[in-house]
Amino acid sequence: MKPTTLTPPIAEREPSTLPIHNTALHDDYAWLREKGAPRVTAYLEAENAYTAAMMDGTEALQQTLYDEILSHIKEDDVSVPYRDGAWEYLTRTDKGKQYARYLRKAADVPDASEIIILDVNQLAEGQPFMSVGALGISPDGRLLAYTTDNTGFRQYTLHVRDLETGVDLADTAERVGSIAWAADSKTLFYTTEDEQTKRQDRAFRLELGSSPVEVFHEQDERFNLGVGRTRDREYILLDIGSHTTSETWYMPSANARLDQFRLFAPRIDDEEYDIDHRNGSWFIRTNHEAEQFRLMVVPHGLEDGEGREFWLEVLPEVPASPLEDFDLFQNFLVASYRERGLPVLRVYDFNSRDLLENPRDIAFPDPAYEAGSEINRDFNATTFRYGYQSLVRPGSVYRYDVATGESTLLKQQEVPGGFDVANYAAERLWFATHDGTQVPVSLVYRKDKFAKDAKSPLYVYGYGSYGYPLPLGFSASRLALLDRGVVVAFAHIRGGGELGDPWHDAGKMMVKRNTFTDFIEATEFLLHEGYGDPKRVAIEGGSAGGLLMGAVVNFAIEQGKPELFHVVLSHVPFVDVMNTMLDASLPLTVAEYEEWGNPNEADAFAYMRSYSPYDNLQRAPYPAMLVKTSLNDSQVMYWEPAKYVAKLRTLKTNDTPLLLHINMDAGHGGASGRYDYLKEIAFDDAFLLRELGVEKV
Repeated sequence: MKPTTLTPPIAEREPSTLPIHNTALHDDYAWLREKGAPRVTAYLEAENAYTAAMMDGTEALQQTLYDEILSHIKEDDVSVPYRDGAWEYLTRTDKGKQYARYLRKAADVPDASEIIILDVNQLAEGQPFMSVGALGISPDGRLLAYTTDNTGFRQYTLHVRDLETGVDLADTAERVGSIAWAADSKTLFYTTEDEQTKRQDRAFRLELGSSPVEVFHEQDERFNLGVGRTRDREYILLDIGSHTTSETWYMPSANARLDQFRLFAPRIDDEEYDIDHRNGSWFIRTNHEAEQFRLMVVPHGLEDGEGREFWLEVLPEVPASPLEDFDLFQNFLVASYRERGLPVLRVYDFNSRDLLENPRDIAFPDPAYEAGSEINRDFNATTFRYGYQSLVRPGSVYRYDVATGESTLLKQQEVPGGFDVANYAAERLWFATHDGTQVPVSLVYRKDKFAKDAKSPLYVYGYGSYGYPLPLGFSASRLALLDRGVVVAFAHIRGGGELGDPWHDAGKMMVKRNTFTDFIEATEFLLHEGYGDPKRVAIEGGSAGGLLMGAVVNFAIEQGKPELFHVVLSHVPFVDVMNTMLDASLPLTVAEYEEWGNPNEADAFAYMRSYSPYDNLQRAPYPAMLVKTSLNDSQVMYWEPAKYVAKLRTLKTNDTPLLLHINMDAGHGGASGRYDYLKEIAFDDAFLLRELGVEKV
């Protein structure tokens, strides 16, 4: 542990009080919201300077970690090409370059030359940050619509490039989210966000060379818009969704220049659906009278699905297996389920006598893994591309033959630097919580560095919000921890989506505390089973997972076990729950009433306040903490972690490090360049390993 002989920055205290529900919220650090004010900038820079000073002496370790991580990454690499019309499209990364290049080549020309259609390195010249959002090729292959963000605030600008000349057209728009081309290759649909709340609330039709025309405005502040196309390219779709409710509007793509969107089925609170089209029929994935979703179809002769009573069931609900998605083709469909929290890809052949008679599940080899649809542009395909990776196996792209049931490996991500999958092992465990709920935990370790003897450093990652399942993919950067004997675990706690909507519902709103107790109990379970040393436990979470970090540390202290967690990595943490959720002018707030509750209601206020990390900091010993944020974060504003650290400095009673690092040129996801991002990981790992006493191999 770094000796704390340095003096940390101390933020000014300017007490403010918000009377509400016969009580009051006190906040001494609200002034940190004044983005750009000299005193705020000075304070943030002082925190960065203090963090750098406290990390003094780790430079060699950081460089070693960076070099190790980079040694496991193929710097010159290329994606598996996919066909779209007359072209094959691919992505390349080049050694020494921060960003990718997007290319294409003629599909039917042997040894055709690759043509660059977008070089993100060129876009990034002179910019501290660069991110490409949406990408869309016109149906005739002549134009590329794309969006860019050069601040990290997730505020994207639309561009349209002529791929024959390489020149961007004059057509542009600001604050663009999604894009979709109409069949004429001259008409582009896109959505834009509200300037203040960043809610995607308006849809436009742009005829190139003309002024855009607004075609839809969603006024309900819970909902966001997105445009897309059916896979058969017959229709433009306008999807509207909140956290719990959705509806879709549609328009024939061939007549999109003149037509209007038509409602498919009106929204009903707490019901969701999404649609695709085949042979004149609409297929619908929905939780209408099916909590874990089922697949339905609108019979021939009905233009839309407005009358739910006419929908016919195709794939019934499987109560223990949520239907997460479906991929629809002319000859087959692929249903994406989860069974016991893990992905299942189930293939149904329309050419079989009975669609339900002989479905095939694609087989996967590992106990904890990630799998899903890859890019599949061809509606008339007889094969299906999917991706697979696991905690020990690098990402791969396969082609599945629907007729034979055989999978062919197209590419597995190369991992240089001496990686051997046989050196590592993954496990999938279940444990019972205090209320009897069975919760899964996935973990990975290096075999020759691990014994189940309660002596290994243990790192536990969690999220547990928005119904989002923790991805269990391969990470080249994780090898630096595994090779030093760290056991890495993923707690699939309530509030996530591993077991479907019921799992999400069991960890949100007025039962959100389940998320936090599950994580604590997952950690205790792993320690009890001998997977880690009780004195060397690290935990990490980001965004809503940062809320998790703040809450579980407070909960552990309240439960009389402040020693449970030794070191905490908290990325862009949502820790100031009350002030944020009481400010409807902030991005996300109103829409997120359906996830956290509305604190303007007394019961919700009391419950949310009971776990809000900022509001429950107390005078007590706290673990070593590295808290990271970005100045241009639009999801969790920088001032939340800044206020959290400022307040905690006045309360913690021990001398463990409390560090705040602010990336002054990035947003919610941190650095945009791939090498810069790896340096951030090396920095985090150096802090973690130093605090765990595992600085050397």
